[in-house]
Amino acid sequence: MADSPERVEALTVHLWTYDDRGFLPHGNARDGHAENQPIWVTETEENPNRADVLFLSDGAESDRVGEYATCVELFDGNDDNQVAKARERWQRYKAAGHDVHYERGRWEEKARG
Repeated sequence: MADSPERVEALTVHLWTYDDRGFLPHGNARDGHAENQPIWVTETEENPNRADVLFLSDGAESDRVGEYATCVELFDGNDDNQVAKARERWQRYKAAGHDVHYERGRWEEKARG
């Protein structure tokens, strides 16, 4: 989940082109057939493909992290503003009883339902 339709489009393009030897199969609202997409890129609170992992990027927030087995927060650890907002979300996840983890420089699960 990204924070805007423009970021959804940018992520969609990146997932098709980041590696000239492969790609991550995915779709978004423009592509349709959400229930058949292994990765659904969106800016809204939806889970039409019944995913069990939620990736949040660009400061996107979800009130539904507890509905997923794993939620991963992606943010720029060199941006003080993004780090501060990520810390606020961390505290909310922790207060809600989620098992939270952080590891700088690597993708790591952020909250478990």
